[in-house]
Amino acid sequence: MARWRARQQRLRSHADDVLRALDRLREHLDVLTYGELEYGEERYPLHAVRLGDWPSDRPAVLVTGGVHGYETSGVHGALHFLEHHAHTFADRVRLLVVPCVSPWAYERIQRWNYHAVDPNRSFRHPSPAPEAAALMSLVEPWKGQFLAHVDLHETTDTDESEYRPAKAARDGEPFEPGSIPDGFYLVDDTENPQPDFQRAILAAVEQVTHIAPADANGDIIGSAAVDRGVIRYPLRELGLCAGMTGARYTTTTEVYPDSPLVTPDQCNRAQAVAVDAAIRFVLGNA
Repeated sequence: MARWRARQQRLRSHADDVLRALDRLREHLDVLTYGELEYGEERYPLHAVRLGDWPSDRPAVLVTGGVHGYETSGVHGALHFLEHHAHTFADRVRLLVVPCVSPWAYERIQRWNYHAVDPNRSFRHPSPAPEAAALMSLVEPWKGQFLAHVDLHETTDTDESEYRPAKAARDGEPFEPGSIPDGFYLVDDTENPQPDFQRAILAAVEQVTHIAPADANGDIIGSAAVDRGVIRYPLRELGLCAGMTGARYTTTTEVYPDSPLVTPDQCNRAQAVAVDAAIRFVLGNA
């Protein structure tokens, strides 16, 4: 692990990209500090944004980005949503947005945290990832109150070229090559499927970017496509972020930023539109 960690170079700044953006939003939104990561000599404050007052008669919605730090549009898509969309819902929902769950990994464009642990397999008690533990502690006072949770992710070419080979090497397992879907798709919950919710999100996102087709086997990234652009995972069983609240409506977005058909701005807007569509669906079905 020490050799792996030594290879991780700081390539961008959480303070410049995320904290400064949050500072610009403080005039209109409530920015909370919910913890701090201590990795070596580095310290990373953990921030969430709460929209307006929180009367109990409004549906609560959680939005998370940057659980995997290298998935850039998850972070910037959450910030884009806060800047351009969130005000629309100020008097209709209780909204909590965590733009960058894993700042150390964000700076190093890395999936794993400082300890080579995947935060998005760590949303369980006790958690091996401080990022996951801090986020679970943040939402604990409102557990059972969230009606929806949208977790913003990407599937990148490096998933196949770097992450999966590294994971196989770390775990002492053989690496079996796969393929990366070209386009946007969603991950629904096997134990609580909500197909209409997923379709509503995809219908909105399709106005911004293309939807990933299933492969010749009817799969998307090795899982059966249960609908156009939708696969399902057992969220809680796998310790995934989207399963931690027990919300009725959950989804994990997956943007493909390496497609020649999209730009970084489209990826960010697709994430923001996905959140917008999710909230509109919840308000129409609450």
